[in-house]
Amino acid sequence: MSFINSRMVEISRPLKSAFFPFSRAQDLNKALSWCVTDYATKASIGQPFEARGVLVIGKSRQGKSREIQRFQDKFNNRSEVMPNGRPARIVHCILSGKVTWKDLGVKVLGALGYPLKGRHTQAEIWDLVVKYAEMQGAVGIHFDECQHVFAEEGERTNQQILDSFKTLLKDSRWPLMLILSGIPSLATHVAKEEQLFRLLRTVSFEELDLTRPSDFEEMMQLTFSYAKKADVDFGPLATEDFLKRLAFACCHRWGLVIEMLIDAYTHCRMLGESVCSVDHFSHAFAEIYSTPMGYSPFTMPNYRDSFDPGKLAEILERTR
Repeated sequence: MSFINSRMVEISRPLKSAFFPFSRAQDLNKALSWCVTDYATKASIGQPFEARGVLVIGKSRQGKSREIQRFQDKFNNRSEVMPNGRPARIVHCILSGKVTWKDLGVKVLGALGYPLKGRHTQAEIWDLVVKYAEMQGAVGIHFDECQHVFAEEGERTNQQILDSFKTLLKDSRWPLMLILSGIPSLATHVAKEEQLFRLLRTVSFEELDLTRPSDFEEMMQLTFSYAKKADVDFGPLATEDFLKRLAFACCHRWGLVIEMLIDAYTHCRMLGESVCSVDHFSHAFAEIYSTPMGYSPFTMPNYRDSFDPGKLAEILERTR
C-alpha cells in the first residue's frame, strides 16, 4: 500500500506549480534589477566598490520568498555575465532560529556547495565565503527569514551582525549584494545601522485590503485563475461577502489565500465535484488551522465576532 495519494498529487500539482503575476512583483523586480545593474556598472569600472542591496519586508505568508525566488531563478538561468567574464548568480540561504555570524557563514558555504569540514574561526569561515563566491561568480546572497539573526535583547550582538552585513557589501576583494527578507521587525533592526540602511532599497509587501479597488480586482482574478487550473467552477462564490470572508480567514495575507485556494479546490476535485462550495473552503480552513470541521469564517454568520484575528495569526506563526 502506497503512502502517496497519487490522485491528490495529480490534482494539486498544477495548482502548486502555478504562479500568479501579482502587481507587487513589479516593485520588487524593479528594486532587484536596479541592484544587479548597479553592481555590474561598478564592477565594469575595475576599481574597488560597494554593492547595494534590497530589504524586503512583510508579514509571514505574504509570498515574499516565492517572489524573490522567482527573480533569483530567472537571474541565475539567464547566466548574466559580469565584467570578469563569469556568469553571475545569487545564492539563497534560509534562516531558522537564532544563529551566530559564524553559523551564518557555515550556512552560506553550504549554499555555495562547499560544506565545511574541520574547525575554523569565524574570520576563516567568512574568508572562505568570499573566496568561493568569487570562484563561482556568486554576486549576491538572499538571506530569507533574516529577522532570526537578531535578538530582542542583544544590542551589542545585533550591532556586530549589522556591521558584518555592511562589510559584505563593501568588501574590496569581492563585494556581495544582499537581499534581506523577513517580517516588519527586520526593518527596525536594520535601520539602527544608518550606513547599511542607506545601501538598501526597501520593498514592502502590504497586507491584502479589499477596500482598495486594485486588491479587490486582483483577489477576483486570483480565485478564478486557480479555479481554472483546478478545472472547478468558482462562480457561485464570487461575491463581495465571500471574498471578505476569505481574506479574513487568511489573516489578509496573499500567500495564505493561495494555500487555501489550493486546499479547497483540491478537496472539491477529490470529492468528484466540479462546483466549489462553502464546505470546501470550510474544510480547507479546518486543515490549515486545526479547528473542528464545519466551524469557520465561511459558515458562521457573525464570523468577525466568532474568530479573533490575533489568535488566528498566532496559530499561523506556530505552523510556519
